[in-house]
Amino acid sequence: MSPITVGIIGILLLFVLLGLRMQIGFAMALVGFLGFFVLNSFEAGVAVLGIQPYKTAAHYTLSVIPLFLLMGQFANHSKLGSEVYDMLYRWIGALPGGLSMATVGACACFAAISGSSLATAAMFGTIALPEMQKMNYSDALATGCIATGATLGILIPPSSVLILYGILTEQSISKLFIAGMVPGIALSLLFVATIFVMTRIRPQIGAPGPTFSFREKLVALKSTLGLIALFVLVIGGLYTGWLTPTEAAGAGAFGAMVVMLLKRRLTRANLIGSLKDTASATAMIFGILIGAMIFQYFITLSQIPDQLAQKVVGLAVSRYMVLSLIVGAFIILGCFMEGLSIMVLAVPIVFPIIVQLGFDPIWFGIIITLTMEMSLITPPVGVNVFVLSGVARGIPMNTMFRGILPFWLAMLVCIILLIVFPEIVMFLPNSMY
Repeated sequence: MSPITVGIIGILLLFVLLGLRMQIGFAMALVGFLGFFVLNSFEAGVAVLGIQPYKTAAHYTLSVIPLFLLMGQFANHSKLGSEVYDMLYRWIGALPGGLSMATVGACACFAAISGSSLATAAMFGTIALPEMQKMNYSDALATGCIATGATLGILIPPSSVLILYGILTEQSISKLFIAGMVPGIALSLLFVATIFVMTRIRPQIGAPGPTFSFREKLVALKSTLGLIALFVLVIGGLYTGWLTPTEAAGAGAFGAMVVMLLKRRLTRANLIGSLKDTASATAMIFGILIGAMIFQYFITLSQIPDQLAQKVVGLAVSRYMVLSLIVGAFIILGCFMEGLSIMVLAVPIVFPIIVQLGFDPIWFGIIITLTMEMSLITPPVGVNVFVLSGVARGIPMNTMFRGILPFWLAMLVCIILLIVFPEIVMFLPNSMY
């Protein structure tokens, strides 16, 4: 058999294993080993299994993953998410749909130090949903804004998805983080605009909340100084070049621990819980990445990416047509697979095409991350929706997915804007030191 035939069989086998619910890291490692065995030799396959796990895990750049995860855990136990929600609740909650707008804003702010969409969905499902239910918000709007607002955690840095993309494609993690800032803010504003339009058309779905005095607003703003300091420390350090991604992650984790200590929440139970959760999430991500690297070597050996890139570039169609097909394929895959799985499976195959078409790899990373956000709320998988359903008991899943639709369309609008105006993504990373 030709290498390309073996590669196609390997990809099909991988989908079969995923359909049998094998963990994606193990599935990719197994297919990669079998591919090496067929295309090269049994010894070559064993050598890859012996060398690649250590080579991947010992990569210095990967130390940012546990450190940023630890920062998010400390921030979570410090109740920074509830404090920023309370602050926004007091400042804009009196607007029509204001509680939903505050939820989106709080999700965006918490994403800046957490990086976990699932944790954000669970947290604000507990904090914001009861408040909106008290104000008789529609269940669709309440759950829709939480599930979609939580997706901002993988776009606004720090983001484990952007870290994985940077490692898989050998791009600057610092530039990817900075590139995600403006699109993350723009998407947050699109969500707020969506809520504004929905409540203008149907005022009964999102009544205005209570009004607070200016002094009460200032007191709430003061309580978020810890989160603001962490954001300036991490993102400011990366943008100015004072800190590498690893140094920024270490500084952020230490700063979050200091905030936790100052708020008198650094208990033995919280510390041990943070370390355990960080270790568990790190092991999961490293397992996926090790399997992805083994699979990537096999796919490269099969010559599929190079041959596919040459054929696509040779087509007499616009490069934007090819890009649209790739983005559409990612969105469709999001209906059936979780975002990280799509990233490690598809990026090694399509990335050479993007490079040969002349698109900027940093810009493409943000576009693909946006499609990963969409996969978190796209039925039938919609991981964020399933996490939220565990908190929002009594609200049917079809109601949640109905509430997500307007925000899903806002994400699609954001992707189109970034394709038409790539400067939205690139002007900050291009101005970095």
